[in-house]
Amino acid sequence: MSWGKMFFTVVITFSAALITYNILISANASLKQELPGPSSITFSQDPIIKMPLDRSSKKKRLFHTAVTSSDSVYNTWQCRIMYYWFKKFKDEPNSEMGGFTRILHNGKPDRFMDEIPTFVAQPLPSGVDQGYIVLNRPWAFVQWLQEAQIEEDYILMSEPDHVIVKPIPNLSKDGLGAAFPFFYIEPKKYESVLRKFFPEENGPITDIDSIGNSPVIVAKEDLKKIAPTWMNVSLAMKKDPEADKAFGWVLEMYAYAVSSALHNVGNVLHKEFMIQPPWDTEIGKAFIIHYTYGCDYDMKGKMTYGKIGEWRFDKRSYDNSWPPRNLSLPPPGVPESVVTLVKMVNEATANIPNWGS
Repeated sequence: MSWGKMFFTVVITFSAALITYNILISANASLKQELPGPSSITFSQDPIIKMPLDRSSKKKRLFHTAVTSSDSVYNTWQCRIMYYWFKKFKDEPNSEMGGFTRILHNGKPDRFMDEIPTFVAQPLPSGVDQGYIVLNRPWAFVQWLQEAQIEEDYILMSEPDHVIVKPIPNLSKDGLGAAFPFFYIEPKKYESVLRKFFPEENGPITDIDSIGNSPVIVAKEDLKKIAPTWMNVSLAMKKDPEADKAFGWVLEMYAYAVSSALHNVGNVLHKEFMIQPPWDTEIGKAFIIHYTYGCDYDMKGKMTYGKIGEWRFDKRSYDNSWPPRNLSLPPPGVPESVVTLVKMVNEATANIPNWGS
């Protein structure tokens, strides 16, 4: 036998013996394996990585929704519908909606105090508003902010003719308010007029945002500073013939934009904050439908704006009366925004007790 064959035989014999030994040891070993003890493991000096916190536990930044209103039938039916949808979405996911207050600025309680949380504010003295009733809005906010106990740190200023279509988060951030941009609020165009109320030393005219006071989400402490200025600027603008003529029915919107800038409170502008049918045709990402414009269509679904349509929904049709329950739905072809609005009005009126009384 050669040395190569002898070496190969020895290796095979040794390997077989080793495998046999391992099998015997394994067969007699306990099936229960102990976890290694502390002494058997050497830990590195890396810090222990903690599990991430549950994001759902993040504290919400709640805002209080406030709506100014008179005790007219016109304002009242709108407020009742608005509050119905507020309640529907308040506690839904993604909502940071807190409390709700209707600020009633006619100076005395009405019969809907138990239905809608209400603060009664005093109107301006007779003649001060010069027939422009909207001037009562900033004065009403001044009183509410001074006298009411408001738990939330933010305020959403809304209006009776707003219908909430989904839960609203707090859109403000980093010390800035959140507001809807109005195409007809044009500070650059009216710079010469606005400089009477926002002097050059206060900054460039572009510091005045193209906003009104609604919808706006703003820190409560900021609004406490803005509101008295808003009231005084509104009154000053109304007394100024040039400003009164330039701004007309949106005068107090300009006054709020100016007052916000005077207190260095900027705003993040959110086009998706709300839509305004019939010009906006889809709901999309919007949180609010503002039904300030009349919606007129023929029976083929074609808009007839400026002309009373065969089918119409216009809030002004009900300035002295309650809209009936079960309004007729728009004809085929009418945009989603209008159809959704009428369906939501119908749902609210069907479920609000004693509607029309």
